[in-house]
Amino acid sequence: MALSAFLGALGLLIAAEGLAYAAFPGRVREALAELIALDDAGLQRLGFAAAAGGLCLLAAAAAFA
Repeated sequence: MALSAFLGALGLLIAAEGLAYAAFPGRVREALAELIALDDAGLQRLGFAAAAGGLCLLAAAAAFA
């Protein structure tokens, strides 16, 4: 069960990212350029915020399961 849930979540993530590239290629390119322009500290803050947000979503999903 855990492996299938992990693979399902990973597949959903890859599909969503692929749709973003297909639907908004110019905006994705701009967003990546903004990420490249960030210094290391800014990129770390963004990474920690994304990780914390993901963990919150996982906790919320587990609470409703």
